[in-house]
Amino acid sequence: MRFEPIVKSLLDTDLYKFNMDQVIFHKHTDLCGQYFFKCRNKDVVFTKEMVDEINAQIDHLCSLRFKNKELDYLRSIRFIKNDYVEFLRLWHPLRDYVTAELSDEGELHIKVDGPLFSAMQFENYLLEIVNEVYFRMKYDYEALRRSANEKLEQKIRDFNEGKYNFKFAEFGCRRRLSREWEDEVVRRLSTELINKNMVGTSNVYLAMKYDLTPIGTYAHEFVQMYQGIDRIPLAYTNHYAMRDWYDEYDGDNGTALTDTVTTDLFLLDFNRSMVNNYTGVRHDSGDPYEWGEKMIRHYESYGVDPKTKLLLFSDSLDFDRAEQLYRYFKDKTKVSFGIGTFVTNDTCETALNIVIKLQYVNGRPVAKLSDTPGKAMCSDTEYLEYLKRSVEFRIKREGQKQ
Repeated sequence: MRFEPIVKSLLDTDLYKFNMDQVIFHKHTDLCGQYFFKCRNKDVVFTKEMVDEINAQIDHLCSLRFKNKELDYLRSIRFIKNDYVEFLRLWHPLRDYVTAELSDEGELHIKVDGPLFSAMQFENYLLEIVNEVYFRMKYDYEALRRSANEKLEQKIRDFNEGKYNFKFAEFGCRRRLSREWEDEVVRRLSTELINKNMVGTSNVYLAMKYDLTPIGTYAHEFVQMYQGIDRIPLAYTNHYAMRDWYDEYDGDNGTALTDTVTTDLFLLDFNRSMVNNYTGVRHDSGDPYEWGEKMIRHYESYGVDPKTKLLLFSDSLDFDRAEQLYRYFKDKTKVSFGIGTFVTNDTCETALNIVIKLQYVNGRPVAKLSDTPGKAMCSDTEYLEYLKRSVEFRIKREGQKQ
């Protein structure tokens, strides 16, 4: 390897990976998944040297095992169960499940293919590796660090001088400038903000290291995976996902993600029972103000005071947008924010918008529709259109009854 190991601990990932994996471990070990990498930036070119380093870093990743103190920390999280922790004692990333190659045009192709309980864990580790390799080899890394530090200093001043007043969690491990920089950011934001505006981090390793609250529930892939289960109708995947989630966590660990197959469809399944069972909902696409008002109306339709529920915003936020949303909603409901790239990769250069998305489950295509059409990612266009029609049909049929 040209650089030090980028991933040094298997806890260096988002909490929701363990949350989702625990449900799969208990209920869906028969599922297999295929994930594919995509860089959404235009004109980004990877070199052979970059891909060689990425592969060397993946080799190292697959040599890691959970340490006893890491397993003990997972066991200390109130909703992580002992049998799952014991499974992780045996589990490790398998190199055979991952391929990373370079096309003739300089496009990076990464594929993860294996049992879903194992394949899903690769996403964050791989994104951390790709992002750090790219920025270290493309640019003057020390110049990037200096610019990132200047911007961090300004952010801290803006909070402490009252420009920003909202609470947020750091969600930036997937697209961070580097492992060491995310560590620095989390340490400083958790200790230097006078009003303790940072309430936690999604990065489990850093939560353990700095005695912070690990934050996260589930991602789009959790709802998507139900599209690969034969017995489940496509337009009812939210219903089965939320039912399994509630069964696993018994009402704990409950912030529901609304937009995997559109928020309008989600609301058909977010009935009185689910409204009461989940502490709040997370926004990740579409107009955040329209979404927030829609959720408030939905709570009120069941006689629930919106001020008892949380709206968590996490869609490509910076601090200015978050403050505006906070001021708009703070007297209407509980409100918080998950902020990623703007916290951990805000430099003088444009950040990468990279993702690794679940595309197939048990050989069947799966897709995310979201509330922003451009975010849809599916290699099977025929399936994507079929999914859209299924969703539209159920909304038209059942939405009229509400």
